[in-house]
Amino acid sequence: MTVAHLPPLIKSTLSVTSLQVGTNRAITHCPGWPQQASASRLESTIIRWTEVNEETMHILFPLIGYLVGAIPFGLVIGKMVGVDVRTQGSRNIGATNVNRVLGKKLGVMTLACDMLKGFLPMYLCAALLPDSATKELVVALTGVMAVIGHMFSIYLGFRGGKGVATGLGVFLYISPAAIGISLVIFLATVLFSGFVSAGSLLASGLIPLWLYLLGASKTATGAAAAVALLIWIKHHENIHRLLHGKEKSWKKGKLV
Repeated sequence: MTVAHLPPLIKSTLSVTSLQVGTNRAITHCPGWPQQASASRLESTIIRWTEVNEETMHILFPLIGYLVGAIPFGLVIGKMVGVDVRTQGSRNIGATNVNRVLGKKLGVMTLACDMLKGFLPMYLCAALLPDSATKELVVALTGVMAVIGHMFSIYLGFRGGKGVATGLGVFLYISPAAIGISLVIFLATVLFSGFVSAGSLLASGLIPLWLYLLGASKTATGAAAAVALLIWIKHHENIHRLLHGKEKSWKKGKLV
């Protein structure tokens, strides 16, 4: 790393320090200030600290993504009104079951919270992480880890939801346009088939294709493909029921 790669605030600090060390004798004679201190030595120290700090953040942000993603908002919101959604409806902690058990208002609240679990960690990672060759990868990994956190929550004994809403937050950060296309696919599928699970699977599975056609980077497309694959894996029971004609239809007011 060179000075050119440092954040503007640090570079400006170095410039001021260099001027003071070279021209202000009062500074060099302050008690405890090493006579041999120089701007170049201070610069090297700051650069080394920044490099270590970046390496730490490359690990820290995906970890934060997982811990935030693991927060079971559906369960928390249900508990706030005295209901454990894991014992009612489809027994899932996701927005669909919360909507079914507790009503649309709390269902929408759960949907929003679960989406933010995927979106916010990526947004903050991109905003706070200094530019580097690996920044995009770290941001993408943070989003994937948020989805993994929702599916395998450390707070619930590594159990959790199916990741659709949290994955939606990740997809929204990567490409709102791709989300718009898949939203149409989702609504059309649910409307004509009556299966929310089928709509979720089709809409999420097509996201990587939309990203490819929209010219997204390989990193973004790969992250979306990983999230889509995880969603499909967590829906394996739904897929089995769909293939055998045993999935419950939302149109009929039964469990999906």
